[in-house]
Amino acid sequence: MPASNLIGAGHGLSLADFSSEPLMIPELQERDTAGVIKELSQALQRESCIPDLLPFYHAALNREFLTSTALSQGLAFPHARLGGLQQLWFALGRSADPIIWGSKGALPVRLVFLVAVPSTDATGYLHLLSGLSRLGKESQCLEDLLTAKSPEEMVAILKQIRLRNGRETAG
Repeated sequence: MPASNLIGAGHGLSLADFSSEPLMIPELQERDTAGVIKELSQALQRESCIPDLLPFYHAALNREFLTSTALSQGLAFPHARLGGLQQLWFALGRSADPIIWGSKGALPVRLVFLVAVPSTDATGYLHLLSGLSRLGKESQCLEDLLTAKSPEEMVAILKQIRLRNGRETAG
C-alpha cells in the first residue's frame, strides 16, 4: 500500500516514507528556480515517480510562478498535482549557496522539496505539507540537512519528522 494511503490508517510514518536516497540531491547543479525544478523533476522521473517529465515540470514551474512557495527559513516547496501519478513523492535538493527563489525580491533558499501529488490524494498531500512545515520549525533538523554528507544521511534526518494520525511529531 502506498505510504500516502497509510496516513489516515494510523500508521507512524515519517517524511522519509515519501522519498528515497536516489531522490536526495546534496549538491544541486542548477542555480535558478526553473533549473532546480527541472533537476528535481528529472530525479523523480529516473525513479519512476512521475510518468512524464514535461507535463510534471511545466505544471510545477507554472504553479511556482503563480505563487512562490519559498519560506523565510530558506526552504521552498514547489509542487504539481497531476493525474496518472500513483503515489505521493518528493525529491529534495540542497544548494551550498542560497538560490534566489522566484522573481525579484524573492527569498533565498538552500533546500528545495519538489512534491509530486496524485490528483486524487488531497489528504495525503496536506499531511505531507504539514510535516514539511514542521521541519521548517526544527532548527536542528534543518541544520543537519544542510550539513549531511550523503543522501543516506539526508534520509535518516527526514525519518526524525514523524507523521502520526494526521499529526506530525519530531523524533
